[in-house]
Amino acid sequence: MRSPLAARPYDLRHAALSLWLNAGVPATEVAKRAGHSVEVLHRVYAKCMEGQQERMNGKISSALDGGSTQMFVSGPGTSRGLLH
Repeated sequence: MRSPLAARPYDLRHAALSLWLNAGVPATEVAKRAGHSVEVLHRVYAKCMEGQQERMNGKISSALDGGSTQMFVSGPGTSRGLLH
């Protein structure tokens, strides 16, 4: 059955996964919902995530500037894995 929304039903799936990735949904969650590995997700959809570097840098800067002051760490000398 042809759809007026896409030439093939697969096109709708591709559009949905691309939208989720560009909306900032973690790759692990998108891969889980798509039914394949994160490796396959990155290989197939890497071109859809291009141009996101500035946005991701902003998220990292926000987390460093005003984000949580708690970091979870593990190893000798840590108290219950928390470092303030």
